Amino acid sequence: MRATIEHESRGRMRLRLRQKKMTLRQADLLEAWLKGQPWAREAVVHERTCCVILTYGGDRETVLSAIGSFTWAGAEETVTLPSHSTRALNREFQEKLVGKVLMKGVSTLFFPTPLRIARVVWHMIPFLSKGLRCLGRRRIKVELLDALSIGISAFRRDFGTAGTVMFLLEIGELLEDWTRKKSVADLAESLSLHVDRVWLKTPAGDVLTPIGQIRPGDQVVIRAGGVIPLDGVVAQGEATINQASLTGESVPVAKRPGSAVYAGTVVEEGECILDVKQASGQGRYDQIVEMIQRSEQMKSATEAKASNLADTLVPFTFAGSLLSFALTRNVTRALSVLMVDFSCALKLAMPLAVLSAMREAGREHITVKGGKFLEGVAKADTIVFDKTGTLTHACPRVAEVVPFNGKDEAEMLRLAACLEEHFPHSMANAVVEEARRRGLRHEERHATVEYLVAHGIASSVDGEQVRIGSAHFILEDEQCVIPEDEQAKFDALSPAFSQLYLAIDGVLSAVICISDPLREEAKDVLSALRGLGVKNAVMLTGDSPRTAAAIADQLGVDDFRAGVLPSDKADYVAALRREGHTVLMVGDGINDSPALSEADAGIAISDGAAIAREIADITIAADSLWELVRLRQLAMALLHRIQNNYRFVIGFNGALIGLGVAGVLPPATSAMLHNLSTLAVSLHSMSALPISKPDQRS
Repeated sequence: MRATIEHESRGRMRLRLRQKKMTLRQADLLEAWLKGQPWAREAVVHERTCCVILTYGGDRETVLSAIGSFTWAGAEETVTLPSHSTRALNREFQEKLVGKVLMKGVSTLFFPTPLRIARVVWHMIPFLSKGLRCLGRRRIKVELLDALSIGISAFRRDFGTAGTVMFLLEIGELLEDWTRKKSVADLAESLSLHVDRVWLKTPAGDVLTPIGQIRPGDQVVIRAGGVIPLDGVVAQGEATINQASLTGESVPVAKRPGSAVYAGTVVEEGECILDVKQASGQGRYDQIVEMIQRSEQMKSATEAKASNLADTLVPFTFAGSLLSFALTRNVTRALSVLMVDFSCALKLAMPLAVLSAMREAGREHITVKGGKFLEGVAKADTIVFDKTGTLTHACPRVAEVVPFNGKDEAEMLRLAACLEEHFPHSMANAVVEEARRRGLRHEERHATVEYLVAHGIASSVDGEQVRIGSAHFILEDEQCVIPEDEQAKFDALSPAFSQLYLAIDGVLSAVICISDPLREEAKDVLSALRGLGVKNAVMLTGDSPRTAAAIADQLGVDDFRAGVLPSDKADYVAALRREGHTVLMVGDGINDSPALSEADAGIAISDGAAIAREIADITIAADSLWELVRLRQLAMALLHRIQNNYRFVIGFNGALIGLGVAGVLPPATSAMLHNLSTLAVSLHSMSALPISKPDQRS
């Protein structure tokens, strides 16, 4: 990419591309590419001026070299853009808004009176048509109020008032339409699959391949816990697919050879080889995101209350107008009441407030799928944590590998990594990373890999039965034995580490000891959450009761459960809700998915399993639990803003009605103040929420 540095300071530069113009797609591609670079902290692309504002970390020469090697063709291959472009949407909105304002100004200042009147009459037709349809259906709605106020004003030859009312109504409709479409675009981005690489099946074996290189006709391997990244057909294998992100149905569906599967769904059990039918970004998943966003389940109870109240108040506004005319015989006073309704402000400001909160959450690396879940976060009195990968570090490390039965330490680690690399769990990641650190290549030598949730992995390697997992799975379920002369060696294993047990043909062959320390911030985060009104903090873990008790004591949680299975977690969360608690569940693994679904709001750690991220209502970055505190603050601030908006709209518009009945405000002024207040409260709802950063103590 050819560009000139126009301004530069430490860690920040402004670049101007050496091209005359930039398309919206090019701007989206460049911005997405920049944000995907490891050194990029923030990147903003201005397509009108062909400028880039880049904030970065690390070596300046590395950044310049990467930018210099950028090509549009390369970006098209490596960057996956959502089908809904926020940039294009904003451009469309800006052009429409500017066009309406300019047209209104030109007609007011330069059009002769007859032409202005003709323009007003022409613009009246759609409003009057909507009002007549409401009347025909015997419904008193906002459209009928608008039609009456505009029609009566025109009948009284007050075309200025009629024109002003229609202009403000059109601006309001434009804002509402933009808000709805922006919500769809934000959801498309928040629900984007975030799958960078997939296992491509080749004659030479399975190869980890960037998703941008996958084409229709290729075959990819999807294993338990993995997200299906592309639309396709099952070629081999059988799997149980969770399609909740697509259909809303939480009951998994069995898929066999010949069955169609869709991007965004997740494999709960089994594995399959997929014949790809659609390239990235072209799948059915992208096509129905809008349908999901419009779902009523995404609305919070507070939003629903405001919407219902808005519809309920319309007949009362109409009745007030009729009563005012009946008592005063003054058309002007009746019109002043008719010009005011509660619906626009209530129905527009509330979604805008939610959208603003979701945007702010996104800037904090938090993805929220709807206002309903923010409300759940704000009202929660109980928070339940998974331990491994959630309260502990997301990147545990192998402390030591203890071989048994005469096995070689390096070979056992190699074998463990060969099996574990297919499954997205923090313990599995630790094994794979240690093998990589030691330079141990782990070629695919196994047959079909079976992942047993909350237990371990079973496979066949070179004709031998291999099992790896928990002590319960290896020693009890599989009844593997410890070599007789190595019992003392087994008993001497340090209880300070979490342990993975590897058995070959029913005999313990190695124990992999994994250091899994608690997050440094965990205790302070729990304290901060209590300060924000959370009454109970609970830890769920598969560890032994002795280990769990020690960890619970370090954290200061109110309660804990040890030795739990996935169903136990879900049952526990469900029981809390039946007792009347509002519950948040925080987890990262496949085994957390049922509990995430049961909670009022399920929160997944972004580095965890794909199924956990897809099922969860909220996803947070894994680098710090302080984001939970930030999320709670945002949610509480949102509810406070909605309640303030609610009081303001009711109070202000009620006052306008009162002043109109008293004859203090003429219809034009009443309409102007009403519509301006709607715009004002909407713009206020779009502003940043007034909250402070949490005190992040080390």
